[in-house]
Amino acid sequence: MANPNLTENGVLDSSALIFLGTGCSSAVPNARCLIQPSDPPCEVCFQSLSVPPDRNPNYRCNTSLLIDYFHSDGNHSYILIDVGKTFREQVLRWFTVHKIPRVDSIVLTHEHADAVLGLDDIRIVQPYSPTNDIDPTPIYLSQHAMESLAVKFPYLIPKKLKEGQELRRVAQLDWKIIEDDCEKPFVASSLKFVPLPVMHGEDYICLGFLFGDKSRVAYISDVSRFPASTEYVISKSGAGQLDLIILDTLYKINWNSFPYKSMVEGEVMGSRPTMKNGKEIIVNKSQQNHVLHNNQVCDVGSQSMSEGSHNVHFCLPQTLEALKRICPKRALLIGMTHEFDHHKDNEFLMEWSIREGISVQLAHDGLRIPIDL
Repeated sequence: MANPNLTENGVLDSSALIFLGTGCSSAVPNARCLIQPSDPPCEVCFQSLSVPPDRNPNYRCNTSLLIDYFHSDGNHSYILIDVGKTFREQVLRWFTVHKIPRVDSIVLTHEHADAVLGLDDIRIVQPYSPTNDIDPTPIYLSQHAMESLAVKFPYLIPKKLKEGQELRRVAQLDWKIIEDDCEKPFVASSLKFVPLPVMHGEDYICLGFLFGDKSRVAYISDVSRFPASTEYVISKSGAGQLDLIILDTLYKINWNSFPYKSMVEGEVMGSRPTMKNGKEIIVNKSQQNHVLHNNQVCDVGSQSMSEGSHNVHFCLPQTLEALKRICPKRALLIGMTHEFDHHKDNEFLMEWSIREGISVQLAHDGLRIPIDL
């Protein structure tokens, strides 16, 4: 049956969010699990050897979101949030599937490798010109990120050629500085964005973004703590309920503060014995939805689990605590390591969602969410 929302060239006549990447900086599978396999092996990573990436939701590239923004005149704009180390792979895999012909503007959360090291490859989604005679792609970023990228990519910063210097074909970018201030929005490809400054470690400010007038969407890929002003903007009890939040969750449990590196959910982690102080602790299904904390079984997301997150990222307990405070209509989680098994952990999150009244699931690479912006 024909899709009534498809135009003649096969492009959907609606806005959509396309998840180009949902994994951590090292991506999934973790290469170490494949070249130095454990005994028993990591099931999530070894699955990547037998299941093609486009059919494996546990295959995760660096976090990146493409906003396919449908205008009232029938045209589309393609806005890219972050351009990480895996960008070329994401283009080959998902731009082709979702018929994305180009990138019209770029928005950066910060200047870490998993958000910017694909910038050199932006030229593959720009028109070809051997003389660089094309309109540059607007790229929105903080002053701090700009200063860092001027060092990382000096050849991407426009400057006059010196006498005798050869012209080289590189990505053409129009650098635009934005403020890390919730009260100073900016517009990219006709879509308004509100910067959402968050802590990515206590010594570093990263940006998330709020966008959409008809549906309020927040994208926050790297966070360890919300400043009060930012949390107010995205909270139901503050500036208004979000229709969707896309939120960071690195590990199932905080490795810095808790004695075990896995959620105690037998079906998720394979019910394998865990050793602690020379004693074998059986992780089994009767302890489902709980984690061990100082030898005490605690409900995931309970107040006792909020003593602190990973030093620069939310882990699942902190993510769930934040969602209970913010109270969005829906949440999709990103930034996961190989600890997360997509199908099994989404079963747990489905139970949590029913109990808490907030729809929460892990996103996956290639996921396309139609949305009215």
